[in-house]
Amino acid sequence: MSQDTSFAASSATSAATSVAELNQIAAQVRRDIVRMVHAVNSGHPGGSLGCTDLLVSLFFRVMQHTPQPFDMDGRNQDLFFLSNGHISPVFYSVLARSGYFPVSELATFRKLNSRLQGHPATHEHLPGIRIASGSLGQGLSVATGAAQAKKLNNDPRTVFVLMGDGELEEGQVWEAAMYAPHHKVDNLIAFVDRNGQQIDGPTDKVMHLGDLRAKFESFGWRVLETDGNNFEKLLPTIEEAQGLLGQGQPVMVLMDTQMGFGVDFMMGSHKWHGVAPNNEQLEIALQQLAVEQASDY
Repeated sequence: MSQDTSFAASSATSAATSVAELNQIAAQVRRDIVRMVHAVNSGHPGGSLGCTDLLVSLFFRVMQHTPQPFDMDGRNQDLFFLSNGHISPVFYSVLARSGYFPVSELATFRKLNSRLQGHPATHEHLPGIRIASGSLGQGLSVATGAAQAKKLNNDPRTVFVLMGDGELEEGQVWEAAMYAPHHKVDNLIAFVDRNGQQIDGPTDKVMHLGDLRAKFESFGWRVLETDGNNFEKLLPTIEEAQGLLGQGQPVMVLMDTQMGFGVDFMMGSHKWHGVAPNNEQLEIALQQLAVEQASDY
């Protein structure tokens, strides 16, 4: 198995600069995702595929971070927290591809004694993982606390957090949503993966979320909206969000994505929330996720 890290950022400044590069990295990450869940017939490909473009944007273009040596506190680095931890396949792939640990370790996903468990956990001591996540509703609270700590430490860097839209049904999210603006946590950018799907079906049917923009604005957030599966729209929105920091308000980005993006038979269906592709489906998916020089582990 190759330990290729050809996409890895070699310093605190992310290496990829062009949309073309990012598209190639995203395709490779999506290949990793479908192969990982297929290998163990377990995992969550739908949301992982849908959020790939955001994590690739952050780790390869936006964030200032140092993969090695990994600093658990992340002082003077941008931090990312994954709240909806069940989409761990995309997180693990992006961490490996950006240099936190060998790409070959992706082959251990969800296996016994692996550091790459179904939901990220700190006791595995996997570089890049700063909190255990997957118990939904906690990420925004953690990110807000980390952002406050940075302000207290005069650390100028930014904290990013990703949540799922179904996750917004958790009450703790709204406690944190009230807390952050009240305390002027203005070094925080949160993203909601607004794919309209959750494990039991469309969010509109399970628990209608209403006007999310109006809700967050009423709590005191600056709110932006974007297409989370289009780098040419996503990147300018993230840049706009960064430009709003330091003005006394946290920033919320409502990011429209398609569950299963990049694999046509998975796209837009909650059925692929937590189902692995079979052998034939894997081959079809890999054909659709072609890259110029695949570096599969």
